[in-house]
Order: sequence, then structure tokens, then C-alpha cells
Amino acid sequence: MKTQELLEKRAGIVANMRGMLDVADAADRDLNGDEQAKYEAMESDIASIDKRVKNAKTQEALESTLDGLRDTPAMPVIDNASNSKFGKKYGDAFYNVMRVGTSGVDHTVMNALQVGTNSEGGFITPESFETALITALQDISEIRQYADVIQTTSTNNIPVETTLGTATWTAEEGAYTESDAAFGRVQLEAHKLATITKVSEELLQDAFFNIETYLATNFGKRFGLAEEAAFVNGNGSGKPTGIVGGSSAGVTAAGATAITTDELIDLFHSLLRPYRANAVWMINDSTAKLIRKLKDGDNQYIWQPGLVAGQPDLLLGRPVVVCASMPAATTGNKSVIFGDLSNYTIADRTGLTMQRLNELYAANGQVGFRAFKRTDGKVTLADGIKHLVQA
Repeated sequence: MKTQELLEKRAGIVANMRGMLDVADAADRDLNGDEQAKYEAMESDIASIDKRVKNAKTQEALESTLDGLRDTPAMPVIDNASNSKFGKKYGDAFYNVMRVGTSGVDHTVMNALQVGTNSEGGFITPESFETALITALQDISEIRQYADVIQTTSTNNIPVETTLGTATWTAEEGAYTESDAAFGRVQLEAHKLATITKVSEELLQDAFFNIETYLATNFGKRFGLAEEAAFVNGNGSGKPTGIVGGSSAGVTAAGATAITTDELIDLFHSLLRPYRANAVWMINDSTAKLIRKLKDGDNQYIWQPGLVAGQPDLLLGRPVVVCASMPAATTGNKSVIFGDLSNYTIADRTGLTMQRLNELYAANGQVGFRAFKRTDGKVTLADGIKHLVQA
């Protein structure tokens, strides 16, 4: 079934769910047994369709990098003329070397590349490539859409106010009471994330093959999956420190594998009100299944499916991010995160580096492409992100 057909089917199911609730509301009653079973079945159908739509869109994007460009010559992802950190000449030279290698270019091209030579032997990618890579990253990494993302060229120390200080009522001409704020700091390093992919020599020689778009999409998916796992649950050893580890205590669930409506409400209110305006829930799919079945005091589900495809589902009025890297609802795990994720800072060390590997896979008629980037992530304000931990 095509993506559009899936979306139309989803819209029809949501409309039927709304109609069922409207009928019950008009009669001032709860859903009866048969209606309840049908409603839950439709919820499961929506979850299944959402997953199929996401998979279909990912597959369509991957296929388009190869099949959708066969009738057009390979062109850069975007125009380098005004968007390359080293100018158009460098951008053109970079894409030339990625396609034909250093042995097939003249000294003028090599000289142009020297300005972007990395100390580890690769070339820093132009902005056009990084733009496409970030687009691919956003398809995978939900965290980047909510976190505070900064670009840096060195280790960053971010000041964090640990004690606010106080104001004191003071009599006319009375002495002012001193009360200083106290500051700490969060240090963001630069952990390396690296990958290698192989492309056949024949494919590189075909005019239809857009090497820039293919590599940007390929590397973007790989980096996105690895980043999301670290940004959510990383331990800080050679990788970022995740949101789960950096969040502050909100609620301890009574059950080892269960969560109640009241516990979610308690977690909601454990977050200070100023942070709730931009707060989101973050859970994995198995936890989402548990929570979807919870009801409030009026016997209404607290989980509200998004009425339009592409819009997030809501839990107690705030968006839900379903993330595979979140811990499951089992003993001792921090299974639910609720908070303003802009209090998690991602520091990207500027410059993705790429290198073409001509000899390593030559025996198999392939060319390797090595890429690496350096990044870090930490919670900068723990009070802005709370967690629920299982008993």
C-alpha cells in the first residue's frame, strides 16, 4: 500500500474513533464492552500504520538516491557558490575527488583542497554536504529537533546557575542584604563518531549516480542512529552523556513493570511550571503500549492520538516522542522522561571530515569512503528534565 493510501486509511480510522466517542458523549455514557474493544483495536491499527508510514518514507528516500536520479546528471546537493566555508573552487574540487580520486585530478584541484585538509588525512566537507547530512540526521534523531544544538571549534564550558540567590524586604535607608548567585559549569568535549561505506567502481563511473546525495543520506542515517542512542542513554565514556542519566528524579513508580495514571500526573507536576510549556514525553515503544491503556477518573484514555498524520500524539496535553533507545519499563529503569529537552545541549565540533579510500577495497572493485565527526551532549539544567524510575 502506498504512503498516501496509508495516510488516508489512518485518517478514516481516527474519524471513526472520534465518531464512536461522540456517540457515547451524546448519550452521556462510557463506551460499552464491544465499543471499547473496537476502540482499542483501532488504536493498535493507527500505531501499526504510523510505523508502516515511517518505514515507507525511509525506503522511498533511500531508493530516490539511486533510482530517482538516473535521468539526470550528478549535481551537487546545493550550489556551492556562496555556501562553502572555503569557496566554490574548494566545493567543486571536493566533489571531483570524491568521484574520481586524487590520481585523476590535476594540481590545481589538489591545491584547492589543501585549505580543507584535516590533520587525520581527510578533507572537511563543504556546507552543501553538511546541510544534506543534517537533513538525514533529522529524519532519525528526534533529540536534535528538541535539544539546544551549538557549533564549536573547541571544548565548551557552559555556565549553569546552581543557586539563585534571594531578594529581601528592606526598610527605608536600611542596609542591603548580600545574596550572591552560585554558578557551576558543564563541560562539553568532542567524542569521535566514525563510519566507512563502500561503493562499486562501476557505480561511481555512471553519470546518473549522485555521489554527494548518496553519501550524505547514507552517513546521515548511520550517524543519526548512533547519535540518538548516545544522546538518550549514553554513559559519557567515549560518547555523549545521555538525557536519561542527566535527568533529575521526578517519581518512583510503585510497580517494577507497571505505570499508573496518577504516577504520570505526579511526574508532570514534578517539573516546574516554566519548563512545562515546551516539555515533551520520551518513552520507548513497549512503554507506550502500557501507557496507551491508561484512563483518567472519567474512564477516558489519557493518551490522545494525533488527529493529523505527522502531528505527535499527546499525553496529558504534551507531545510524545517514542524512542527506541529509551529503557523499557523494568525494575530499576528510568522508563519515562518528561521535560524541556532544550536543557540538553549538543555541541558539534565544526567540520565533518571525509576521505576516499582507493586501495583498501580495490581487490573487490570497490572504493571506500571514510567519514567522521566529533560531537558531545550533556544535560545542562537537570531541573528542566525529570524522569520516572521503576521500583
